[in-house]
Amino acid sequence: MSTIGIGLSALAGLSGLAMAAQATVESPLQGTWTLVAADRILSNGEQVRDYGDNPKGRLMVDADGRYSLQIFKSERPRFEAADKAAGRESEFKAAVMGSSTHYGTVAVDAHEGILTFAIESASFPNWEGTVQKRKYTLKDGVLSYQVPPRPDGGIPVSVWRKQD
Repeated sequence: MSTIGIGLSALAGLSGLAMAAQATVESPLQGTWTLVAADRILSNGEQVRDYGDNPKGRLMVDADGRYSLQIFKSERPRFEAADKAAGRESEFKAAVMGSSTHYGTVAVDAHEGILTFAIESASFPNWEGTVQKRKYTLKDGVLSYQVPPRPDGGIPVSVWRKQD
C-alpha cells in the first residue's frame, strides 16, 4: 500500500472514530424528570402558578432524544360519572385546561441555551407537527425552560428535577 493509501486509511479511521464518539455522547436530558413547577410569567413580569400549587408531571428522554412529557394540575376535579364519555362540558374543559402532554424528539444546543422540541403529537392538536425552540437552563439536576408566549403575552415556565 502506498504512503498516500496508508494516510487516507488512517484519516478514514480517525474520522470514523470521531463520528462514533460523537454518536455516543449522551444528552444531558436523558433520563426521568419530575415536575417541580409549572408557572407563567405575566406581561407585567409577575410570576404566577399556571397548573395550581402542586402540579404533577413527568418528562422522560431516551438516549436518542425521544421524549414524552405530561403536566397535570393536581386540583383537577373528578368527573361525576364513571364513564368519561358521559362527562359534562365543564368537566371536559377542566380536564383539557388542567393538562398538557406531548411527545416527539428534543435536541439540546448547550452553546445557545436552546432546547428544540419536534412535537409529533400533543394534547393541544395545534402543536402537532411543530418545532418549538425554548430557552433553558440546566444546573445541579434542575432543568428550567420557557414555553413560547401565549396569545395573552403570558410565558409558561416549566421546572423539572432529574430523578435518575
